[in-house]
Amino acid sequence: MACEPEWQSLAQTLGGDKIDSFSATTAFQDPHHIEARPSLIVKARHADIIFCTGADLEIGWLPLLLTKSANPLIQSNQPGYFMASDQVELIEKPSRVDRSQGDVHAAGNPHVHWDPYRVLKIAEAFSSRLQTIDSVNSRYYQQRLVDFTSTWQAAINTWESQASTLKNKRVIVYHKNWSYLLNWLQIDVIADLEPKPGVPPSSAHLTSLLELVRGNSDVDSILIANYQNDRGAKWLSKKSGIAVIDLPFTVGGNKNSDDLISLYNDVVLKLKNEL
Repeated sequence: MACEPEWQSLAQTLGGDKIDSFSATTAFQDPHHIEARPSLIVKARHADIIFCTGADLEIGWLPLLLTKSANPLIQSNQPGYFMASDQVELIEKPSRVDRSQGDVHAAGNPHVHWDPYRVLKIAEAFSSRLQTIDSVNSRYYQQRLVDFTSTWQAAINTWESQASTLKNKRVIVYHKNWSYLLNWLQIDVIADLEPKPGVPPSSAHLTSLLELVRGNSDVDSILIANYQNDRGAKWLSKKSGIAVIDLPFTVGGNKNSDDLISLYNDVVLKLKNEL
């Protein structure tokens, strides 16, 4: 059981025909805000391993799902409990956390699937976990990891070549969900549409952003994810003339992103062509 589509895709790639996988969420849902529905509880009850982002991304629903499932295999500290964020170092760790800051993640930014090098580390750790849980097929999983690593590293080289022109481009984002991607590609963020993380853009905040961009001609684009409300971005775009780029945030976010590699392919090419 994956919590998000990106992890279902990675799990299926690494597990091949030895596993059955499904995602608790779709590409058009905000993973911060999901309900632990009875149907999900039933699926969790029969899972051998749960593969989620962690770092409190699913804090509003995953703990309840685990408790209600009563499945001992996927509880915290068991081999069947796997959090991607536990396998890598996180960025944007706040020095303090309180409610006045909005929806801030105390452990750091959880959206690690947008750093391809972190994805490699997560893939290695998940493959090792599969081998622990299903040791009979250990060699099979090892070979799947070798194949994935080779393909993924070659893809990284291609993406970095394609994105070489994006260095030092300047963007406004809706939410900090693109931070790993933008750090990797060396794209600068100058402002957020959200006045605080998790707080929708207000009229006053949008007006302040308009004043900011009118005094700064070097803003190249406004980035939003496919599941986010684009009204504020479109308003700012209309008033400022700055284009909005709507990107798929995870696998299945558009017709061109049916696995992790095609997701990256689509996003990097969109940025290259539109930014």
